[in-house]
Amino acid sequence: MKFNGELKFTIPIKPVTKKNSSQITKSGAVIASKAYRQYEKDAVRLIPAYAKLHINEPVNIKALYYMKTDYYAPDRKAKVDIQNLHNALADVLVAAGVLEDDNCRIVYSMDGSRVLYDKKNPRTEVTITRVDRHTTG
Repeated sequence: MKFNGELKFTIPIKPVTKKNSSQITKSGAVIASKAYRQYEKDAVRLIPAYAKLHINEPVNIKALYYMKTDYYAPDRKAKVDIQNLHNALADVLVAAGVLEDDNCRIVYSMDGSRVLYDKKNPRTEVTITRVDRHTTG
């Protein structure tokens, strides 16, 4: 299947960041947390086959991260970093074969992304659209 300029799919599990809770091995190497490694494995399996297009042209990735926690509640002290969510998602998209790579020549932008609240149905809704670099300012 070929990328026709727009691709939509949902990863139906709770988004997890890669950066938090990294582990240091005995050799001193830093690896992603067990929770992230499990998330990546599950997410790769759950991304639909039609989305595994190995996209290698400039795209915008809009990600709606639905979390179990309402980070915007006035009394909420916990926070989540959307950049860490983006990093994890980009790595998952490469591991799953949705993207050929996550460098800036392919992931041109991540405009329109948000962290939202859905206690009962955490997920990531992904929309990937072609970007014309020559007409974008």
